Amino acid sequence: MKVYRSEKARKKIMSTYDKLLAMWNVETEEKDIITTYGTTHVIVCGKESNPPLVLFHGVGDDSALMWLYNAEALSRDFRVFAIDTLGGPGKSRPNENYNKRFDNAKWIDEVLAGLTLDKVYVAGVSHGAYLAQYYGLHRPGRVMKIACMAASVPVGNSSPMKTMIKVFLPEALFPTRNNAVKLLQKLSGKNSQVFTSNSIVLEHYHHLLKGFNNMAMAYHRVERFSDEQIEAIRGKTLFLVGDDDPFAKLGGKDALLKCKMNARFFPQVGHGINYEISETVNQIVIDYLLSEK
Repeated sequence: MKVYRSEKARKKIMSTYDKLLAMWNVETEEKDIITTYGTTHVIVCGKESNPPLVLFHGVGDDSALMWLYNAEALSRDFRVFAIDTLGGPGKSRPNENYNKRFDNAKWIDEVLAGLTLDKVYVAGVSHGAYLAQYYGLHRPGRVMKIACMAASVPVGNSSPMKTMIKVFLPEALFPTRNNAVKLLQKLSGKNSQVFTSNSIVLEHYHHLLKGFNNMAMAYHRVERFSDEQIEAIRGKTLFLVGDDDPFAKLGGKDALLKCKMNARFFPQVGHGINYEISETVNQIVIDYLLSEK
């Protein structure tokens, strides 16, 4: 499965990936972990003595972009491990075993083993929040708490693909720079300039929109959770969601309320919640994960 539409596209994305990582304002280390399904790239920061926090980004982006405004703050209290999802547009490289038999839990098991991690905190944005929930559900003894941003619980009969189409089209079909700006504004709340006024962020997002093959994420199947599974993770999961997030408007917020999840909603905030109100999100995540309740 080709992750990038061309080698030229890959080089452009990697160039701006490294520029973004240089803007994290914290000392980082990059590791490559060999797994059954390919090489998984991980960005590490924070003191080794800090408790481990594993981060998962969303579909169509990568760790360098996703955690630009979070890594510095989170790394003060945690040893942060930001994973580039296999099949995503980061530095992870799938192999021939990345196919229909791909197992999210086994993959994460192997990544944590390569990092010599046992019990961890996990957090994610959008699809990354699904991965955090999924792993917390399937490996409850290894996951202490879960923080989910711009996400909901996977319940009901709605199709994730149909929802993505409603949100990303037509702009994603014609990935010009102007359409990249329009899409970022559509996804965001009132503070969309946090994306559009940063030239490196905008350039990188434009490269992703043009050069990433979204079908490379097709083997990350989204499984619906049963009532029993929802109950199993409810007590150790927090959701932070913007009221202007188009995914929340298309049923995500209603699902959280119906399932009585521990969720906080923020007016005039969109899908880029960890960018749009980064200082608020950083503090809430830190406080929640480290609290004894």
